[in-house]
Amino acid sequence: MGRLTTAVMVSLWAIPVSMLLNRIVPQPYMDEIFHIPQAQQYCQGNFQSWDPMITTPPGLYGLSLAYIASLFPGKWILNLSQSDLCTTPILRSTNVVLAIICSILVRAIVMHLRPGMTEGKATLYAIFVGLYPVHWFFTFLYYTDVASLAAVLAMYLSCLKKNFWFSAMFGAVAVLCRQTNIIWVIFVAANGAISLIGDIIAICKTFWYVKWRVLVAFTPFAFVLAAFGAFVFLNGGIVLGAKEAHVVSPHFSQILYFGLVSAAAAFPLHFSPNHAKPNFFFCFLTVKFFKIVFEFSSIAHPYLLADNRHYTFYIWRRLIQAHWSIKYALIPLYVYSWFSILTTLGKEQKSIWVLSYCISVALVLVPAPLIEFRYFTIPLVLLIIHSPIMSQRNLLLLSFVYAVVNALTMALFLFRPFHWAHEHGTQRFMW
Repeated sequence: MGRLTTAVMVSLWAIPVSMLLNRIVPQPYMDEIFHIPQAQQYCQGNFQSWDPMITTPPGLYGLSLAYIASLFPGKWILNLSQSDLCTTPILRSTNVVLAIICSILVRAIVMHLRPGMTEGKATLYAIFVGLYPVHWFFTFLYYTDVASLAAVLAMYLSCLKKNFWFSAMFGAVAVLCRQTNIIWVIFVAANGAISLIGDIIAICKTFWYVKWRVLVAFTPFAFVLAAFGAFVFLNGGIVLGAKEAHVVSPHFSQILYFGLVSAAAAFPLHFSPNHAKPNFFFCFLTVKFFKIVFEFSSIAHPYLLADNRHYTFYIWRRLIQAHWSIKYALIPLYVYSWFSILTTLGKEQKSIWVLSYCISVALVLVPAPLIEFRYFTIPLVLLIIHSPIMSQRNLLLLSFVYAVVNALTMALFLFRPFHWAHEHGTQRFMW
């Protein structure tokens, strides 16, 4: 019953907003101009075609084909081809369905981690996560982010339930949606192994055939890792297309940005008067370290500087770069945010889990030269799920704040278009 309630509640906002967006923005926009035609090529059965500007694998397109096939099982009776059904609105609706699945998965994970939680509060938590503004916004566009999150959550839930083969299968889907998800595959597999450490020690003292059963359980993760390694070797790198614009560069400042965004996204947890404060020694050392990070690893990607359709353009130009001193003035906030995140996680999770999470965040974000809020979504959702459960009052407060932000950003996107003098077409503000 709780799963159905979650699905209905998410559908109540997802379907009307999706219909409104498709009416006002019927044509592919921004990265959709690459993803939608590519998906339509697959719908026509042309699997040899590939747009060299697309940087991610075809996982989303495969999910869309499966979704459309299930949506129209009788299409052959109506004499409809797969390509007739791969319209922009239907392809976008793939992510609407996946967003509903994401919320159901969040609810299931939260209830698994906290068996004593009531179904009502778990449902509220799932709805709250579903309203997270960046995730919510890209629910309505044909981007890879929602599919990527859904696959990672399904992989994690399967691992928690010790269904390791299913977990590895979802991990493969996650990597097919976005290459950097290989880090989350390793994270999930490692934590799955850690959760069995007691069993593993006992097994080491038993017969070989029992040890073999454990090896077999984790073999599928090895298959995923081996396949990914082969892909990187044959492809000559992790990025598929537009390699010159996505060169791996050490960008340690991403960790600082992520810390602040994550703390702000759950501000009742991190910015309350009674919350623990870092001591002077910790602050001094960390501020000095973060200052060095900014000096040698603060990258302004050409896309960030040139594309005024993204909010990051304005944050960079009008806040961080408004004056030379501002980026240093923000360092205490970064310090506090990470101190709060580590303190908060430490209340709920084992040290090994916190360490593996932080390493995974660094491995995902540091190689990315471009500042994108979308890159923060998966680690942020995992952080929220594993942080202490907020009170119902704070969950409702945050859900309201998220809803207001969502209304404003969608209104800007739909009703405040603008035009570039040097390029034809309507431009819109977005995350």
